[in-house]
Amino acid sequence: MVTRVCLTTPLGDEVLSLQAGDHVVLSGIVYTARDEAHLMMKERGIPFEPVGAAIYHCGPIIQDSRILAAGPTTSARLNTLTGFLIDSGVRALIGKGGMGADVTRQLKDKGVYLACTGGCAVLAASKMSLKGVYFEELGMAEAIWIIELDSLPLVVGIDSHGNDLFTDVTRQANKQFHRLFT
Repeated sequence: MVTRVCLTTPLGDEVLSLQAGDHVVLSGIVYTARDEAHLMMKERGIPFEPVGAAIYHCGPIIQDSRILAAGPTTSARLNTLTGFLIDSGVRALIGKGGMGADVTRQLKDKGVYLACTGGCAVLAASKMSLKGVYFEELGMAEAIWIIELDSLPLVVGIDSHGNDLFTDVTRQANKQFHRLFT
């Protein structure tokens, strides 16, 4: 049964009861981070309190301290760069397209992956306000932006029990394909 739950960062153990496919409306502070930001955090340390944090895989478009667009980037690009954040207490990763089996294992009993609909960057930005920045020298797309969310709708893609919505859908699609074409 799919449930709908409203959560606010920092996140705690409440994320451990979520199931893949559940609907989440997230509010509170999130931190954007793409490839270069992950590498910088590994090198210099995490510039924010990671315990209970949510990391949004996003390179927003910002003009005059306003977020114009903030759609998710493909999270699988960050598969090998994520473990240290989860180990540091990050409770949620947000992006599009799912993540790999290693991340699914790393999230077990620790956190969740929340899927954000791609192609809705302006709509997502309408739920956000800019609060600050870390590693601004990386440029707009790669800096860590501190964003406050106001009720951003998401779906649990990977839960803390090892269930992966993306893997399940792929498996079902392959079964249907083989049933129809073999």
